[in-house]
Parts: sequence; structure tokens; C-alpha cells
Amino acid sequence: MKFLVTGSAGFIGFHLACRLLDQGHEVLGYDGMTPYYDVTLKRSRNEILLAKPNYQFVEAMLEDKPALDDAFARFQADVVVHLAAQAGVRYGLDHPESYISANIIGTQNLLEAVRSWRPRHLLIASTSSVYGGNEEVPFSEDERTDFPVSLYAATKKACEALSHSHAHLWKIPTTCFRFFTVYGTWGRPDMALYKFVDLIERGEPLEIYGMGQMRRDASYVGDLIEAIVRLTDSPPEEGMPVKVEGGKDSLSPVAPWRTVNIGGGEPVPLLEFVDTIERHLGKTAQRIMLPMQKGDVVETYADAALLRALTGFVPTTSIEETVRSFVDWYREYRRT
Repeated sequence: MKFLVTGSAGFIGFHLACRLLDQGHEVLGYDGMTPYYDVTLKRSRNEILLAKPNYQFVEAMLEDKPALDDAFARFQADVVVHLAAQAGVRYGLDHPESYISANIIGTQNLLEAVRSWRPRHLLIASTSSVYGGNEEVPFSEDERTDFPVSLYAATKKACEALSHSHAHLWKIPTTCFRFFTVYGTWGRPDMALYKFVDLIERGEPLEIYGMGQMRRDASYVGDLIEAIVRLTDSPPEEGMPVKVEGGKDSLSPVAPWRTVNIGGGEPVPLLEFVDTIERHLGKTAQRIMLPMQKGDVVETYADAALLRALTGFVPTTSIEETVRSFVDWYREYRRT
């Protein structure tokens, strides 16, 4: 099939494009190569993709509507996976305009392009951050998400709402999958695993927020990609909910649209996470314990019952294996 992947030079987009190309599909990658973090890492990922058969690439922003429309018109994808976004909770405290521009205006431009070229399935990356101030765990897709505590979460919630209205009006099957924490090789430098490994290797102290009491439902990127690929084969059908053991489908009553958590349902304590990194590096970190930062939450915890019902799969790779493989990759990447 033909897949259009936005954010293809990003952490998750790169891994998804690799998987699809290795399975023999055609992929059009679309990425703005923004400088939110080191663009060299993005270009290194993209060079790997460009070396594979059946990969095409467009470097442009989602806000560039003519470029986006042209990409859709030329490629006419069977499936669109929209991963491009301004990510990060803390960055939004000082750069709010980039979230409105990329996540809301960019996503609306994509929805209009989808309306014109009607793929068989549109999949949009959302986030566990939309659960915001919810205190009941694990987080289930049928819970209210009306209390975001960060601008990032608010814009991703807006993306879900925009895509729902679009699915209702134009009957394009749409799945919004909610990532929880994702780690793995070729990861983002602003995320905890990369940041902690880098600081410990260089002998610099770690700033540990929430006084170390936070817990994160963390998944290995390979498991996340497996879930996304399986979800591409499960487009929502209006009026056709699936049976979910111990829960219910999040299928909209008025549109071929649903939300799906992608998480393993096993939160890892932050200090256990740091212990694991130290063990695989063979080094001990200097820890600076700090209070919670604005916009952050104490715990994320996925109810994965709907994902299991739709795909027969739930992430299971241990944090031990995830950290080990990342440390091996990090040291090799730094040598090149």
C-alpha cells in the first residue's frame, strides 16, 4: 500500500517509515525539519530512509498548505499517519505560538488535504497528556479529557476534536492514538532516557522533578510501531463498536472515529528508571531532587483493553531491555 507519514524524520515517524518500507510498502515522508532539537539527528534518520527503495520525501511545514496539498495530490496515499507536531510539555511554557501553529493550524491543513484525497484510513497521533488532571487510573479512552494541564495537551485535545468533526462531516475513518511515554533507539534528546544517559555519560548532575515520585507508563518504540501498524488495518466503522473485555469501545456515536491508548499498562517509578540507566551505563548519577514542574503530571497509566481488542497486541518489552538497547545505540551514535 501507499502510506503518507508526516513527521517522518522524527523519532516515531522514522521507526514507522522503516517498518513500512521493510514490509514492501511505498512511503511518502513529510517533515519540516524544525530546530526544536538538533536537526543533525533528524537528517541522519532521513538519510537512512532515503537509502531504502520506495521512499520519497518532502521537506515542508504543515503550515505550508500548497506544499501539503501538492504532496497529497501527487502521492494519493491509501493510509495517512499524522505524527508531525510540536512536542514537549515544558517547551510550551516559553514557545506557545509553535504549538498553535503546528498542532492546530497544521493539523487543520492536513484534514482539508485528506478531505480532497480521501484515504481509506487516517491515523493521528495524540497523547496521554490529554488526560490532564484526571486522578482515576488506569486512564481509559471513555474518560473525560476536559482538564488539560499543559498547552501541549490542550492543542492535542483540539486535534482530536477537529478530527472528530471532520470524520463526522466527511465520513473518513479516523483513529486518534494516544501515546504514553515512548523510548528507544534514535530517540529525542529532550526526552528523559536520552537526556539522563547523556548527562550521566558526561558526568553532569540529573535534575529529577517531582522529588522522584513520578511514574510513567513507558513503551519501547518497536512495540509502539507494532501497535500503529496493526491499527492501520482496523479503521473505525460508524455503528460497529468492538467488544472490549472489562471496558467499552471509544467509537463515536456519530462518526467513523475512535481514540485508542497505546501503552503497556505497567507504570515505572522514576527512580527505578534512573537505577536501570545507571546499571547499564556502569556509572552513578548525581541526583538533584526538585519539585514538580508546571504542566507535568505525577503518573501516567494506560488501560490497554481497547488496543488488545482491536489488534490482539499490547506493548510488553521491559524497561530493562529498552534501556540496554538505547545505551548501546547512544554510544555507537556518539562515536560516529
